[in-house]
This record gives sequence, C-alpha cells and structure tokens, in this order.
Amino acid sequence: QVQLVESGGGLVQAGGSLRLSCAASGRTFSRFAMGWFRQAPGKEREFVAAINWSGGSTGYQDSVKGRFTISRDNAKNTVDLQMNSLKPEDTAVYYCASARGRYYSSSPRDYDYWGQGTQVTVSS
Repeated sequence: QVQLVESGGGLVQAGGSLRLSCAASGRTFSRFAMGWFRQAPGKEREFVAAINWSGGSTGYQDSVKGRFTISRDNAKNTVDLQMNSLKPEDTAVYYCASARGRYYSSSPRDYDYWGQGTQVTVSS
C-alpha cells in the first residue's frame, strides 16, 4: 500500500521560510513524478510544484516561482518543498502527491496517491 507522509508545516511570519518534506513508501519511488498541491479554506485544491521521476525537470505555479523550490532524493524516497519569502496568501493545507507516471502534471487528476496534508499558516 502506498503511503505519503508530509511533515514540516507550521506557523511563520510573512517573509519567513518553511521546508516541507514528504516520505513515500509502498512502490518504487523513483519511477514516478511527485507533486505538491495546496488547498485554502473555501477554495479548490491547486497545483504548487512538481518534479519528474529523475529530478531533472520541475514545474511551478506562477505565484510561487522564484520563492519555492521542489527537490527529491530517490535514495531516501523523499520529496521536499523549500518555501521562502512566504506570504499570507500561501496559507493553506499542503499535500504531497504521487503521479501516475514518470512525468509531472499540474492536474490533480494525474496523481493517484495523496498524503494527509500539513498546515502552513503565514501571518502578516
């Protein structure tokens, strides 16, 4: 059974940083792209960042480009999201997701396993 467990969320002031981590188990991690999504209260889940199976290609939502960095360690079965220069509008529950294939997508429909989510709150 595939399990994704996020960690690293919390409360931070605007301009601060957080690093989210997702530990994966249950299938060959290195064969699949990974993504981070977020959902704020009253809003739909939205794409944040993703990385292909090898780590050689990444994609970001426009609003986080230059502030967030996604990375993966296939030896440790982890994917991280470094978040810098955080803004109050980044407040949301952040979810780690495993894609159906090797190459990343920004659509939640292309991901078949999800973590339970970790709360990120940015105060102004």
